[in-house]
Amino acid sequence: MKASNGRLTREQAREVLLKIDAAVGATQGREAREALVNALRSSVPTYSWVGLYGVEGKDLVLDAWTGPAATEHTRIPIGKGVCGFAAKAGRTEIVSDVSRDPRYLQCFLSTRAEIVVPVFRDGAVIGEIDIDSDQLDAFSTLDREFLEAVARKLSSLWS
Repeated sequence: MKASNGRLTREQAREVLLKIDAAVGATQGREAREALVNALRSSVPTYSWVGLYGVEGKDLVLDAWTGPAATEHTRIPIGKGVCGFAAKAGRTEIVSDVSRDPRYLQCFLSTRAEIVVPVFRDGAVIGEIDIDSDQLDAFSTLDREFLEAVARKLSSLWS
């Protein structure tokens, strides 16, 4: 299912979207968001850590996550780090090499790349998907399109 270069394929993206629909279809609220992060991480091998942050006032607050360890960044001011920048700018951010991006807030020594995708409702950012990879240049345009589709589904899972 993975392309030889390790990137997400269109076929895999379609299959994971169906898996997400099934995983979250029978649940609501936080349980559904936890099912979503688990489905993402278990389905895409290059996604080493997957988290969801919700907007609370002027901060992003960690809501659900899955990975080998917890992050110390459970509350991030909007505008700080890649996550905070994506929330403030209202656009997806792909960092191919976190060691070269001064905005990066280090969570894990193994992280090499990051993608952050805002979640919108009624035109406002209400949260975001944050994914780390232990591979350089792990995220493609397809990852962006795929995760933006996931973010559209996710908008209805936040109260």
